[in-house]
Amino acid sequence: MPKPTRSQGLEFRAIKWGFRHPGMVTVPPGLAAAVGAGVLELGAQTTGGIVGGVLVGAAGWYRGHPASFDQVATPWLRAFRRRWVTYVGRKWADILLDCDLVTVNRRTDAVVVPRILRVRSVSPSIDTIHVRINRGQTPSMFEEHADALAHALRAERVAVVKIKPQVIGLVVERENPFDADPIPAIDLPHAADEVDLGAIELGDTEYGAAWTQSFVGQHLFVAGATGSGKGSLLWSPLRGMAPLLRDGVVVPDVIDLKEGMETEIGAPLFHRRAIEWDDAVGVVESFRDELKTRQAVLREQGRRKFTASAETPLRLLQIDELGMMTSYGPASEVRAVLKLLSEIMTQGRAAGFGVCGYVQEPTKDTVPVRELFTSRVCLSVTSQNQVDMVLGDGMRLRGALADEIPLDPAHAGIGFVVEQGSRNPLRVRASYQSDQDIRDLVEFVTSGRPRLHAVA
Repeated sequence: MPKPTRSQGLEFRAIKWGFRHPGMVTVPPGLAAAVGAGVLELGAQTTGGIVGGVLVGAAGWYRGHPASFDQVATPWLRAFRRRWVTYVGRKWADILLDCDLVTVNRRTDAVVVPRILRVRSVSPSIDTIHVRINRGQTPSMFEEHADALAHALRAERVAVVKIKPQVIGLVVERENPFDADPIPAIDLPHAADEVDLGAIELGDTEYGAAWTQSFVGQHLFVAGATGSGKGSLLWSPLRGMAPLLRDGVVVPDVIDLKEGMETEIGAPLFHRRAIEWDDAVGVVESFRDELKTRQAVLREQGRRKFTASAETPLRLLQIDELGMMTSYGPASEVRAVLKLLSEIMTQGRAAGFGVCGYVQEPTKDTVPVRELFTSRVCLSVTSQNQVDMVLGDGMRLRGALADEIPLDPAHAGIGFVVEQGSRNPLRVRASYQSDQDIRDLVEFVTSGRPRLHAVA
């Protein structure tokens, strides 16, 4: 067949575009048709009232319950706008042409542009674009041009994820919502009624709101490479619970097998503290034994759940570098520790016993009990697959680019969480705890009461 000397007619191109983008073709006319039918069947006044009611209801939802509106409606509206403003038509074609990511049909000489299938924007700063690549293209070609794509899209970075054959996801990080300066530690709460154990403030979210975490019936898993800011997530919960630590309503234990370097400055805060292997095993055993005692007390009282008080305090076991306990120790003792931790984490919820684990290498081989943690934070990690290991399958594709977070002080404490009841990652930053902040916390908690820790 000879090569064409002129392009396809505009009307046929419009029809093809309509088939490829049915939402833009059917939704506005569909709405118009629905309104028209309403006018014919119900009358203009009634239809106008219904439309007005819907608009008022949407406005009321937007104003009255921002949290649910931002979770349900805002991502859809944001994705729709960006699809048809930022990633539209000729603009998208020009970007891929400039980045050498188009192909030329060898028979017609027509330029073939990889087609956008869907745009998701669950976060203000991150978009995920599902793209059908051309025959002869591979995901690695887009990976090689990721930097060029980022500059062309005026984004911080672009990551490429394979979804299925001939379909890739471009995860576009448009901006870093956090300043280079760290988030300062929260003001110390002074009264117990200022503390909600179901919402302890740990830092900020990318929306500028407080990032809170429940410590009632939860086990917290924090993964991050050296220098990612894990220490902030060891001290921030204790700072947020300060009056309850002082009053004995929260009683923490800690295992710090890095020779105690991380926790020495705050040692008086802990009921038990272990910095050597044998002592660490003893702390885990004692923690399990106290759980069994608590269960017996609650059973005798006919109670199914504990209430945090000085008589039945919330017990926390913080393990800094969890991999040392679950993988790198003596084989027989590691097995015993894993059995104890499994028992604690499967039975401790109702009794008020929680575990916080901090680890550099979040693989199943290193942390076999990883799936028992109910809340997870992924700070900067060293490989793409570690993101899904920590947060769940598909989270990197949804925008959790934790492996792309630079390991420098300007990005320390930045990571991703997945909120309960949602499948969308949320970017957060933990507040920074200086040595003086920790000293102030120790002084506040221990003033007027004896030193608590028993294992040095």
